[in-house]
Amino acid sequence: MKRFAGTLAAVMAAAFTHAQTLDLKVTTARNQPLAGATATISKDGKKWTLISNSNGSIVFTPGQPGNYQLLLESVGKKTIRQTITLTAATSQLTVLLEEMDYLLEPLEVRAIRASDRAPFTKTNIDKADIAKQNLGQDLPMLLNQTPSVIVNSDAGNGVGYTGMRIRGTDGSRINVTLNGIPYNDAESQGTFFVNMPDLVSSASSIQIQRGVGTSTNGAGAFGATVNIATNEFSDKVYAESNNSYGSFNTWKNTIKVGSGLINDHFTLDARISRLKSDGFIDRASSDLKALYLTGAYVSKNTSVRFNLITGKEKTYQAWYGVPEDVLVTGNRTYNPAGMEKPGTPYDNQTDNYQQDHYQLFINQNLGNLWTLNVASFLTRGRGYYEEYKAAQKFSSYGLPNFGADTGTITRTDLVRDRWLDNYFYGQTFSLQSKKAATEFTFGGSWTIYDGKHYGDVIWSAIGFPKDYRYYYLTARKTDLNSYVKLLQQVGKHLSIFGDIQYRHVQYNMDGFKDNPTLLTKRTFNFINPKAGISYNNNGLNAYFSYALANKEPNRDDFEAQQQQQPKRETLHDFELGFEKKGSRYNVGATFYYMLYKNQLVLTGSMNDVGAYTRVNTPNSYRSGIELQGGYVINKWLNVQANATFSRNRIKEFTSYTDEYTGDEWIGQKAESFNNTNISFSPAVIAAGSINLTPVKNLEISLLSKYVGKQYLDNTQNESRKLADYYTQDARAIYTVKHLLFNEWNFIAQVYNVFDRKYAANGSSYPGIYDGTVGNGVSYATMAGINYMLGVNIKF
Repeated sequence: MKRFAGTLAAVMAAAFTHAQTLDLKVTTARNQPLAGATATISKDGKKWTLISNSNGSIVFTPGQPGNYQLLLESVGKKTIRQTITLTAATSQLTVLLEEMDYLLEPLEVRAIRASDRAPFTKTNIDKADIAKQNLGQDLPMLLNQTPSVIVNSDAGNGVGYTGMRIRGTDGSRINVTLNGIPYNDAESQGTFFVNMPDLVSSASSIQIQRGVGTSTNGAGAFGATVNIATNEFSDKVYAESNNSYGSFNTWKNTIKVGSGLINDHFTLDARISRLKSDGFIDRASSDLKALYLTGAYVSKNTSVRFNLITGKEKTYQAWYGVPEDVLVTGNRTYNPAGMEKPGTPYDNQTDNYQQDHYQLFINQNLGNLWTLNVASFLTRGRGYYEEYKAAQKFSSYGLPNFGADTGTITRTDLVRDRWLDNYFYGQTFSLQSKKAATEFTFGGSWTIYDGKHYGDVIWSAIGFPKDYRYYYLTARKTDLNSYVKLLQQVGKHLSIFGDIQYRHVQYNMDGFKDNPTLLTKRTFNFINPKAGISYNNNGLNAYFSYALANKEPNRDDFEAQQQQQPKRETLHDFELGFEKKGSRYNVGATFYYMLYKNQLVLTGSMNDVGAYTRVNTPNSYRSGIELQGGYVINKWLNVQANATFSRNRIKEFTSYTDEYTGDEWIGQKAESFNNTNISFSPAVIAAGSINLTPVKNLEISLLSKYVGKQYLDNTQNESRKLADYYTQDARAIYTVKHLLFNEWNFIAQVYNVFDRKYAANGSSYPGIYDGTVGNGVSYATMAGINYMLGVNIKF
């Protein structure tokens, strides 16, 4: 190492004899470009810090000659500290970062993420970008500036239940993994980040793959994948306190500590978090608590890590939205939840859930080229939502009518708890070989979900036994998955990629709440091939790929007799993209065409068991172009922007609407449509940021978002839509170092600066009442101008 450092010093001294601009390229020991390395040069108290791009390139233009201190760091690599001399012209230099004497690379993540040369559309978000936004909002809200993403919040301010769509696809079609382990709910296939409060405080990186992407573990990726990594290694002792406060009495308190490397092999890290908010919507309060513990053993060829991640949430229900007839009166905070109780709203109309994650990772080097990862996990979830229900029929709960002195009583008010109690467990594995020109991965997983659904009536005005259980159902889902991936460099600039996955899925559902005797067993076998080609040269990355995805229906889709059981969904995804990065700019474009066969959509139809389930539609598609770019105007000003223009259509679609005469249901009216817009799929999505550093240690960002109009169903009815909206946020971050503590970060963010009145989500349940159509629209309204203030201290 001393010889290497000495050689580096000599080379740099010579290279910078005539240099005023440092053009640095960082490589690994295998002579591959190293992305994500952090380089800092400093002189006379001034510092310039940049991160290497996908080509391993960093360009510094400090503007003044002289001696500078260079600090070059990357996770799992040996740190370089060296004095360099900068004088007059531009110089190019390649620096090799040697591996540390520990196996630190998160193999469980590398197996399923798309590498820089893989021909797939992706966005990488590093720890620094996450920290800038982390003031207490849930994870989807922090992804709002990434391409083709739309976010929403039940409470209206990003705390509590939140959701996102990517390219118009909802959360049940977005594959989410946590350290390579499936996170989507096995039955609904949705993602509920509220169950893991403040997870972003432990996230070291996030990758979003738009489209089908590479093979992964868990739910089928039918529009995007999101991979979250937390298994970061820190060899130094640290302690950190993050606290923020803002509108709607919103609080976030986080404490993080780490032991650094103990006895050259062991590390311990911990985080404890609390978030509370009253919410923008009436009574949409959140009380969230979280704990994160991780311990690791590392050596040159072996690493073992155990994670315990637990979250507990209590939120007042706010998922119904504001009814249209209330919104037109100007009341944007109205919450219908709990309003069935006479007088004041029911005070415990809440959702209560605890989720515990146990994760064990073993990574092993097998010689110089091969690595093995095995991860075992258990996710334990249990909780309920409680609600006050008025005028409920005894017969709906399996009880006879109640006889009283005044006659037979058929209905009563009651309070009920609906429970989920489940275990989700399994293993993932990957065997990988990574050479200079070849990356090979064989991996897969097995998972089992054992779940119980049950409901208890805990209070009634009359006629119910104490703690009466009116349904108890069980479900089991097994998922087996294996894949093989090969990324092969052909020549100097060209790479080809091949990937094939096999999935076996089996459902066993012992009844549904409204149809307890309906037993369903379904089995699916999927083969999902993917292939592509990419070209990389001098900062240019161009690629084309094709991917096939098959996806099983959700639990609710199976509530039907055999002749109306849903089919698998199939997606053919074509991606053509390019990206060019220079020393001061980046620009890119992706063209995509996503052809769906038998996509499941809501039509309003009632099936043979009285359930409103989704129905397979033969042909639909999404096509569009995603544009993104950025430019460093000077050392204190840079801009970033992205925009998506798309066309999303269902070619043939039949809608069904319930008809009533008085209170009596008389049937359904069918209406056919052709070439209509897919619901919740705007034609335009755009985001942009202007970032300024007017003085040392101060960063100001202006963040913009535009979302075009969205239809609430597939009929393209102008009376059932979300209007387009534009929002503007502003953020300021001021950093103070070595004042009592190591570092202070003061963050102030104002959301929706122009106080726009908009809704980011909604629903429509139309009906025909005595010949008149009612649209049954509700809107998930978002907060007007609001703020968050944060103080982060690194001890």
